[in-house]
Amino acid sequence: MPRTPRWIALAATAATAGAMLASLQAPAAAEPAERPDPAAAGESLLDEPWVIAHRGASAYRPEHTLSAYRLAYRMGADVVEPDLVPTKDGRLVVRHENELSGTTDVADRPEFADRRTTKTIDGRSVTGWFSEDFTLKEIRTLRAKERVPGIRPDNTRFDGAFRIPTWEQVVLQWRIMTKHPRYRDVMLIPELKHGAYFDSIGLDTERALADSLERHGLDGEDAPVIVQSFEPDSAREVDGLVDTPVVQLIGSGQQELTTPGALDGIAEYAEAIGPDLRWVLPIGDDGRAAEPTALVDDAHERGLLVTPYTLRSENGFLPEGYRTGGGPTAYGDHRTYYVEVLRTGVDGVFSDNPDHLRQAREEYLDERA
Repeated sequence: MPRTPRWIALAATAATAGAMLASLQAPAAAEPAERPDPAAAGESLLDEPWVIAHRGASAYRPEHTLSAYRLAYRMGADVVEPDLVPTKDGRLVVRHENELSGTTDVADRPEFADRRTTKTIDGRSVTGWFSEDFTLKEIRTLRAKERVPGIRPDNTRFDGAFRIPTWEQVVLQWRIMTKHPRYRDVMLIPELKHGAYFDSIGLDTERALADSLERHGLDGEDAPVIVQSFEPDSAREVDGLVDTPVVQLIGSGQQELTTPGALDGIAEYAEAIGPDLRWVLPIGDDGRAAEPTALVDDAHERGLLVTPYTLRSENGFLPEGYRTGGGPTAYGDHRTYYVEVLRTGVDGVFSDNPDHLRQAREEYLDERA
């Protein structure tokens, strides 16, 4: 039988965490000229959908740095996302990919020039420097840099300022931050990357994370930690190791996981799905949101929360119909798009701009009141 999400009670209170600092608020986007009838919108399983800080507040700081996570807390995120990859000595560090050159200064480090290589990761040929070829001590000498400097040039001023954090440091920061009443209900949602690939080279990231969760007392069904993976086998393995809630991520090429039959199977080991936004709210020929799909309702019928990804506010990332003047680096009409996503009844959304998503959630909740 499908499992009822085990942390809904916690989730309902988590959405109240954090008061966004006025000094961090960006100018509001233009209000939409017309709004769909809120009564026709979907219904979230939560009192308030989560604001999930994608790789931290990554629109404002280089992603997956302790600074990006700290800013996400201050901006009122309910959930903070670190992505995890292993080192050569089996330690979990926080990077979106195991290839390091896109987000660190490794390519500029002559002492590591001979580590550049080409590997096949999940069927794709990738050339660069890989976390599994470095010890933790070596990775700790690297510095983070902005991943998309062409769209986020302001973030480049932080290039070289921050080290690459470990998962253990993220947990320590979380413990410190959640001692403050403003942040006490914030959760973590680590993502395990490339589980099958790492298994093939003798690095069991599922076991490493499970052992860490057990050490920290975060392995229970009501733990304020949610583990996610794109790989069903990896998600099932985590479910078998700890009672911590699990999210099955669904990528743009994984449409087979969105069918009712697939959702039946997912509900046996996971409490939520994290689909690409296109599987929830397609974009029409006019570049604007089209009719929502049945995915949210289908998942909710099986007791699964739905937390799609990723909302970003710059014109360069927004669907064409929400772009405004100023080029790809300028903010478009993000507020309208964010609210339209929330109207589908999702239970949370990943965003690089947690402050913008929090503002949109306030508007969405006002219209439903």
